[in-house]
Amino acid sequence: MGTGRTLRKESHVRPCKTPAGKARKAKAQRARLVKFGMAADKVAAMGDEDVRILVQRPAVVKKLIAKKA
Repeated sequence: MGTGRTLRKESHVRPCKTPAGKARKAKAQRARLVKFGMAADKVAAMGDEDVRILVQRPAVVKKLIAKKA
């Protein structure tokens, strides 16, 4: 990979976020929460930000599921 001027201009090199990309990422994160053991209907009812926060801390999710069980 080069080190030229194009790569130093970060705002011009960084790709734009698209709605399709965001939806794809949210869907993958919801699937990950279901794999952790959360109920699919509860995950579907959650907002994108809540899902994102829980995916970042899988140990917390497992503790929450263990308390409810």
